[in-house]
Amino acid sequence: MNRITRTVLTRLAPKIVPRRPLSVSVPKLHGDFEWEDPKSPEDIVNVVYQDRDGIEHKIAGKVGDNLMFLAHRHDIDIEGACEAALACCTCHVYVETEDKHWDLLEEPTEDEEDMLDMAPYLQENSRLGCQITLSKDLEGLIVRLPSATRNFWVDGAKPEHH
Repeated sequence: MNRITRTVLTRLAPKIVPRRPLSVSVPKLHGDFEWEDPKSPEDIVNVVYQDRDGIEHKIAGKVGDNLMFLAHRHDIDIEGACEAALACCTCHVYVETEDKHWDLLEEPTEDEEDMLDMAPYLQENSRLGCQITLSKDLEGLIVRLPSATRNFWVDGAKPEHH
């Protein structure tokens, strides 16, 4: 091989790119965390859901849960059609403003406020349950379900949550 051919081949030949190491960790699937129990008593956060009939449901969640997935796990009637993708308002809840918890919540994002604008029976204390992540500061949080939501269920069919 002459010098010109060797130069052309080395410049035109595909460069060998080092590959990234193989990752062996198991990815967390969408919503997997909702089915994990607290690993220690310090992780437990007690929440009270008041359903549409006024019945209170005291639920022990854990730090890191969001209110919508926690409700699904305990068969509280929150639809959550978009599964926490912030694309609907079917997990609309009211957070009690008289206690300290309202002030401890992070401010809603503009995207959350846009979705809440579509929620029926909107109030000043309206939030999307999927956007409230539990922390120890929220111990004893009380949320109330509105009398109705924009229901995405078709023909009364109620999908099973995964």
